[in-house]
Amino acid sequence: MIKNLLNKHQTQHHLKSSQEYSQASFTGVVSLTLTVILLLNSYDFAEKTIKPYIFAAFAAYALFSILQVVITILIRKDLLRHGHIRNSTRALGYVQLFSILTGNIFIVTFAFNLIKKQKNPEYTIAVYMLLTQLFVIVLSAINMFKPYVADTFLIGMVILIVVAIFQLSALLLVAKYVDRHTAHPKLIWLALPLILTVATGNVFALVLGINLLSKIRKHGNPSVTRWSDVWVRITSNTTAMLGLFFIIFLFSVSVCSLLTFDYGFAVDNNYSAILQPPSLEYPLGTDNFGRDLFSRIVFGARISLIVGFMSTVIPLVIGGILGAISGYYGRHTDNIIMRLLDVLYAIPGILLAIAIIAAFGANTVNLILALSVGAIPTYARTMRANVLLVSTFEYVDAARAFGSSNLSIIFKHIVPNSLAPMIVKSTLTIGGAVISTSSLSYLGLGVEPHIPEWGNILKIGSTYLETNSYLAIYPGLAIIALVLSFNFLGDGLRDALDPKMD
Repeated sequence: MIKNLLNKHQTQHHLKSSQEYSQASFTGVVSLTLTVILLLNSYDFAEKTIKPYIFAAFAAYALFSILQVVITILIRKDLLRHGHIRNSTRALGYVQLFSILTGNIFIVTFAFNLIKKQKNPEYTIAVYMLLTQLFVIVLSAINMFKPYVADTFLIGMVILIVVAIFQLSALLLVAKYVDRHTAHPKLIWLALPLILTVATGNVFALVLGINLLSKIRKHGNPSVTRWSDVWVRITSNTTAMLGLFFIIFLFSVSVCSLLTFDYGFAVDNNYSAILQPPSLEYPLGTDNFGRDLFSRIVFGARISLIVGFMSTVIPLVIGGILGAISGYYGRHTDNIIMRLLDVLYAIPGILLAIAIIAAFGANTVNLILALSVGAIPTYARTMRANVLLVSTFEYVDAARAFGSSNLSIIFKHIVPNSLAPMIVKSTLTIGGAVISTSSLSYLGLGVEPHIPEWGNILKIGSTYLETNSYLAIYPGLAIIALVLSFNFLGDGLRDALDPKMD
């Protein structure tokens, strides 16, 4: 009896501790949900006809989703019977790799995770790096169906393909020569070119290059070990990595669109193509001025990322400095700074932003400043609380004993050890900044109306909900996806940087 209970407990432990099983279950549920959505959209209920392209996508998704369910069952069976996943089950991951043809990022990432038995953060980062590059290439290639493309389109596509081939080689080398704690010294010649490929906006390449260099030159450095542990936790969090993937993908598209997209499609009126439904020439249709919605959303990502990022960085820096000074000096300095910030904190951020924009005019710079001012008190309070805690540590007293100046103690010893909660907070609140940007633009108080920004696009689309609903659906989905991605990444960073997890 006791033996049976112990065996049962052990098998349940195998299930709970298996990253492949949890990711397989998550992937199966998401993929089946997407399959049902495609099925519902493949039938035109008004004309009672089947949309062939969407139905073909449904069939492909259904095939891989069913196989995903089968793999999940096999993984569970292997873990319960053998305590590990058999090689025959892992081999099915190679079949699931073909799902990249459908663009199902959930199944593709799971497949890469399944086929590699001993995984390390560098391998996972390399997988997402390659997938980001491939998705950017596919998204850019859609422009070939347009009447004309950007003058630099061919050059841009060649560069992207060459970089993708190099990154595929990097993935294979990382899978072979990198383990959990070390990397082959010769990979230094791989790390340096990888860092250079960040010019395409693929930040995964930069992270992978830095990780490889840190492992090659490790030599027991505790800071390097801490960096590695953080990435182990982040890469093992599927939702956090998917959120990071979408953010970096949008950033990479924003950079590469300078070469592969024509800005004229997003801003120039084309009265011969007003309110066109989605087609190969116009993948997401056109608006009431004949502008390509696909191009407008791509260029709008750049605005949303810039405004969201800058309106987070500015209060992060200013609020961080004020909070650090307030927390370190205390007494009168603390009272003066925090009471002034309390006055600012008492005003709702969105109302303060509306007042500032109404006073100084609606443009991108004023929008960034308006969103930044209202967020300063929250960052200052977070930094102040961290500084009050860190100031009591022994190494701060040691720095004082050695005669270090106050500013040196604050910015060399206290602030660097107080940044983790600030980084987590910034990733969690940047999604709110994106929503505020779109909301103010929707109200006509944000980015200039002629600029393709998601809030502006949504404002136009909201007037055509009954006749051309896609004009509002696509920018709305883009906003939701970006905000959720930042939230997922923030949750992952919070868990990875939590000292209780050490």
